[in-house]
Amino acid sequence: MAVLEIRKEGDPVLRQRAKPVDRVTKRTQRLIRDMADTMYAADGIGLAAPQVGVSERVIVVDIGDGLMAVVNPRIVYASGTAVDVEGCLSIPGLRGYVERAETVHVEGLDEKGRPWRVEASGLLARVFQHEIDHLDGILFTDKATGLHYVVRAADDDEDHADGEGGADHDAEGEPVSAAGGEERDRVREGERA
Repeated sequence: MAVLEIRKEGDPVLRQRAKPVDRVTKRTQRLIRDMADTMYAADGIGLAAPQVGVSERVIVVDIGDGLMAVVNPRIVYASGTAVDVEGCLSIPGLRGYVERAETVHVEGLDEKGRPWRVEASGLLARVFQHEIDHLDGILFTDKATGLHYVVRAADDDEDHADGEGGADHDAEGEPVSAAGGEERDRVREGERA
């Protein structure tokens, strides 16, 4: 397993529509493990294959309830709306408010190639939508309002050491500055939902 380089805004792979995976192979499973390692190393809660330079329809998500890896994910149902702060591991430090569906049903294949489905709401629904957008070459900045940069506060490292894991992260897992109190409170409420 390996920690892969996270591609940054401006890399053409982030704007390409990722190709469907024909069948889940050992190579796909290794990609999933490497993506999970990369996401955790970056203190993220979601990652799409294009973010590590692979134009395939694969995502990993973990908002604190355990890793979910989905191959060829698609949203088959969406309802409600919610606006919340998002960031992106491919655009460090930038945040914005994004309107998304409050509830989604996502289908695809699991890491063994078996049919998989989940009903998600709140933060989990937001992360699935964010990551599936990556598979279509869409960045959160394409949908966001109120874009702004957040400076990481010196005490953020201490916050992460307390074992809360993600209590001060936005919907992509990016750390939220201690100076952004309203954002932090909103994110914490969403992550605990």
